[in-house]
Amino acid sequence: MSADTPTNKEPYQQAYYPPKPTGLTRFLRTCVLWQLVRFVVINLKMMKLMSKSHTDSQH
Repeated sequence: MSADTPTNKEPYQQAYYPPKPTGLTRFLRTCVLWQLVRFVVINLKMMKLMSKSHTDSQH
């Protein structure tokens, strides 16, 4: 290695790891009822977007 290349003396610092999810985050990821609500909301948004594009193209 050349002298210009910095060496990593501490390869396993805390900054290298992703943050641990909170209890609420873990609950929302596994709650079937919450997933159903999110599914409906996303589908409604998609239907709204598609209905706008279909009404615009008919004129």
